[in-house]
Amino acid sequence: MASIRPGRYTADHDGEVVVFLIGMRINRLRKVRQWLPTALAMPPMLRELSEHPEKGLLGFESFRRGRTILQVMYWRSFDDLERFARNPDDPHLPAWRAFNRRVGTAGDVGIFHETYVVPAQASESIYNNMPSFGLAEATGAVEVGRKGQAARYRMGAADIDEPAEPAPV
Repeated sequence: MASIRPGRYTADHDGEVVVFLIGMRINRLRKVRQWLPTALAMPPMLRELSEHPEKGLLGFESFRRGRTILQVMYWRSFDDLERFARNPDDPHLPAWRAFNRRVGTAGDVGIFHETYVVPAQASESIYNNMPSFGLAEATGAVEVGRKGQAARYRMGAADIDEPAEPAPV
């Protein structure tokens, strides 16, 4: 079990970040030959990115709900993400081409992605009695007091740090 970090903490990140959601949905369970190669394409991509942090992936989390598998990724920049996606020497482009040849529009398996470019001071995070998670797992964590007690202050939208509730002692 993951180690719980007691108290309140926030991500130690001040710059732009790209949040990238990518995943697949198994639409027809019996079409294993269609969806299994799609599912097996992601681990080599994550391994490549984990072994080469200079490519720009800061971190990721994996989730499954029913027939849907989701990766939430944090990237240093959109340019890094796009460079990885389009590079024929990296595992994404060959896997994407293979998917389009194998599945096309048959509908047996679906894939998706959403990309969010989050400018500096346009996000904030808080974690309370949680294991390392999300952006804090990807970029590091600090006690919330170092960045401010109030969400509005942490986002740079307030000059005074006025939390909704008094900070616990």
